[in-house]
Amino acid sequence: MPRTLLISGASRGIGRAIATRLAAEGHRLSLGVRSPQEVAGTPLEASAPLLLHPYEATEPASAEAWVAATAERFGAIDGLIHCAGVFSRAGLLFSATEAAEPERLWTVNLMGPWWLTRAAWPWLVRSGQGRIITLVSMSGKRVRGGLAAYATSKFALMALCDCMRQEGWEAGIRVTAICPSWVNTEMAAAVEAIPPQEMTQPEDLAAQVSLLLDLPTTAVPFELAISCQRER
Repeated sequence: MPRTLLISGASRGIGRAIATRLAAEGHRLSLGVRSPQEVAGTPLEASAPLLLHPYEATEPASAEAWVAATAERFGAIDGLIHCAGVFSRAGLLFSATEAAEPERLWTVNLMGPWWLTRAAWPWLVRSGQGRIITLVSMSGKRVRGGLAAYATSKFALMALCDCMRQEGWEAGIRVTAICPSWVNTEMAAAVEAIPPQEMTQPEDLAAQVSLLLDLPTTAVPFELAISCQRER
């Protein structure tokens, strides 16, 4: 069943792969990107029906404007797919030059999805079968290495997903937190321990999202952990 979906972070990586797959399947897409020009000239731009809208995850007003434009264009919102996020290697004992990193990650990785969900919530309730799919990360389930700032933001995002699930259950809203480990995107370009071809591919996550959207409300998993490595 075609849905009207907002997808953040759709200009590259996982978000782009998801948007490409869902557009081909006939869903009505509203893509929030920092610069709509990033999608210009791509197959996504030719997809119909499609709305491209500027979106800045650090600004609550940006989320509200995007939701309003989507509702005006399509008259409904059936789901959110949160893909926008940032990465940092700032650790527990972050340096003076990294002092702003924890707050930056907290704002983009946690508050961005929170503000967008809050803005779209009345429309998800009206849908009667709203869906929220959030790219969290395995770093939202366990901590590896010195990624304190990133993991803390993702653990908080995981908690937010559970809050969404609890708040929206009676209204038919179903929430899934997708937790991949390394994915072959620009974010993982500096990783040397795992060859790109051995990482999870963005298209594989897009296939999972497609499946989640097809499932009835009685069979939607809350958490989907995907790892290209054996987790210890």
